[in-house]
Amino acid sequence: MAPAVPEKPKNTTNKKDEQNIIDTIKNFGQTNIPQTESNIHCINIIGQVEGHMILPPQNKTTKYEHIIPQIVAAEQNDKIEGILIILNTVGGDVEAGLALAEMLSSLSKPTVTLVLGGGHSIGVPIAVSSDYSYIAETATMTIHPIRLTGLVIGVPQTFEYLDKMQERVVRFVTKHSKVSEEKFKELMYKTGDLARDIGTNVIGSDAVKYGLIDEVGGLGQALKKLKSLIELSKKGDMLQ
Repeated sequence: MAPAVPEKPKNTTNKKDEQNIIDTIKNFGQTNIPQTESNIHCINIIGQVEGHMILPPQNKTTKYEHIIPQIVAAEQNDKIEGILIILNTVGGDVEAGLALAEMLSSLSKPTVTLVLGGGHSIGVPIAVSSDYSYIAETATMTIHPIRLTGLVIGVPQTFEYLDKMQERVVRFVTKHSKVSEEKFKELMYKTGDLARDIGTNVIGSDAVKYGLIDEVGGLGQALKKLKSLIELSKKGDMLQ
C-alpha cells in the first residue's frame, strides 16, 4: 500500500492580506503596530495643509478633508476623553488651516497642541487653538502676512478680501493665546529676519516669551498636561 502523501499546507495569505501588509510597511515602516487602548486621540498636522487645490504628489501634505472627520468622530466618541494635536507643518491653505483651527478650538473635550520641528504660517492658528500648547526647544514658528500665489491681481476687492482674511488670522491668534495684537503684527511685519520677505522666525522659548505658546516641552509633558486637564474636566462634570 502506497504511503499517504501529506497534504500541502494551504496558503492562508490572500491578495488582500498581502496588500494590507504592503500598505502597513509603506505607511509605518513596520508590520507590527502596537495596539493600545487609550482615552486620548492623536491628530497629526504634518507637511503642508492641503485645502481646495490638490498639491503635487511629491509634497508631504495633510488633507483637511481627512482631518475634519477625525475631529467630528473624536468629539462624538465617549471613549475619547482628550485630544493631542501634533504639528510639524510649513503652513498651507489659509482657509483650510483656519477651518481646522476653529474646529479644534470649539471641541468640548480637553486639547493640547505640541509643535515639533515647525508650526509655520497658517500652522500658528492651529498651534494656539488648544486649551494648552507646547513647543519643542528647537522648533520654530514663522509669522508673516498672507502671501499671494505669484499671480498679479489688480482688482481692489481682491486685496480687500486678503486684508480681511489676514485680520481673521490676527484675531484668532490673539484671542487664543497671550500675545497682544500689537506684538503679533510687529512680528508679522518685521523686516530683515526673513530673506526676500517680511515676517519673523520665532524659536522655542521665544514663542513662549511672546505669549504665542504656553510652555516649552515635549511629548511627555504634553501627555501629562492633557491627562491633568482630563481629570479636571471629569471633576467639573461631577460637580455639575
